[in-house]
Amino acid sequence: MDARAEEPFVPGVTEIWPSGAVLDETDRAALVEAALEMRIAAGPSSRRFESRFARKLGHRKAHLTNSGSSANLLAMTAFTSHLLEERRLRPQDEVITVAAGFPTTVNPILQNGLVPVFVDVELGTYNTTAARVAEAIGPRTRAIMIAHALGNPFEVAEIAQLAADHDLFLIEDNCDAVGSTYDGKLTGTFGDLTTVSFYPAHHLTTGEGGCVLTSNLALARIVESLRDWGRDCWCEPGETNKCLKRFQYQMGTLPEGYDHKYIFSHVGYNLKATDIQAALGLTQLDKLDAFCAARRRNWQRLRDGLEGTPHLLLPRATERSDPSWFGFALTVDPEAPFSRGALVDFLESRKIGTRRLFAGNLTRHPAYIDQPHRVVGDLTNSDIVTEQTFWIGVYPALTEEMLDYVISSVTEFVEKHS
Repeated sequence: MDARAEEPFVPGVTEIWPSGAVLDETDRAALVEAALEMRIAAGPSSRRFESRFARKLGHRKAHLTNSGSSANLLAMTAFTSHLLEERRLRPQDEVITVAAGFPTTVNPILQNGLVPVFVDVELGTYNTTAARVAEAIGPRTRAIMIAHALGNPFEVAEIAQLAADHDLFLIEDNCDAVGSTYDGKLTGTFGDLTTVSFYPAHHLTTGEGGCVLTSNLALARIVESLRDWGRDCWCEPGETNKCLKRFQYQMGTLPEGYDHKYIFSHVGYNLKATDIQAALGLTQLDKLDAFCAARRRNWQRLRDGLEGTPHLLLPRATERSDPSWFGFALTVDPEAPFSRGALVDFLESRKIGTRRLFAGNLTRHPAYIDQPHRVVGDLTNSDIVTEQTFWIGVYPALTEEMLDYVISSVTEFVEKHS
């Protein structure tokens, strides 16, 4: 466990973080070994991690990236590839998403010249519904990109069926939900592409980092090209002629036999991670099941302890799901005799860390007000999230003593102000 969990807990003095990495001696040893071997670029650890993580999440291919944000950018950009021919996304095509979320789910839509179509969410689950998505489908709709909120799955089977029925691409932003299931199936396995983040707050960490996963080999090849400068070659750095045809290609208007290692088929990026990050990811992956179990256990302890607390809407799992929770959301009733801000201030004064439900209603932020977008229905619940919702931690380093202190602090405040 991390150093915070090893120190004695002192109520009101010890910080109870809402999220954080859980690291031990195996992680330290892996980082030191990779550093001593000077594996400073992507290499064997990266390949091993991609292979193991793909198997863990039930996919054929995983491509490690330098962040979850980069993973989202790659996933969205992949659908603009000329290799998809008539199915490719073009500027002004629409992508359905939710208004209440994190910007990196929406930014790649705009960064590719596409138009986000915003729908509202449900209070309690903090996810949208298949009915809302169906209502938002229009003549320019070409894709859907939605995140599973705080680890709680959205109605992904139904939305995947909508995508199939309307010939739409589906990206699952699974950054908060690794290990969650819907209808007994892992989230991240319903869409054409799925993304994961390995930022320290998430279910496992590589420090910074992310991943794009798919079982569609054609899409995997596009993602790899876009991640690796846009080049057409699939040799790893340091390999010279894996395909045995390095000087036998003719592409574009290049001369016959131009070196395939320097032929570029996409306007790409360099979004690779390093072997040092991957080495940490491999040891973290060994602990993923235990991490997910702890998150479920901690969430349930908070849910049981706060059951019946007046003026607070407690979170609930989406029907037919088993979330691997990222956080525990609380919404203060707008008619409550106290404000969300007052409750948050009280908890923070007791060293209990809180976070907003990310951006709340993204359409109200200065970055998006003048951006092209469409709204379907009202965004009433997204506005309530903006004003009234916050979340507290469930990550594995939190002890029962810490969680009980959180419960007693919330109930004490509510009782005093009711």
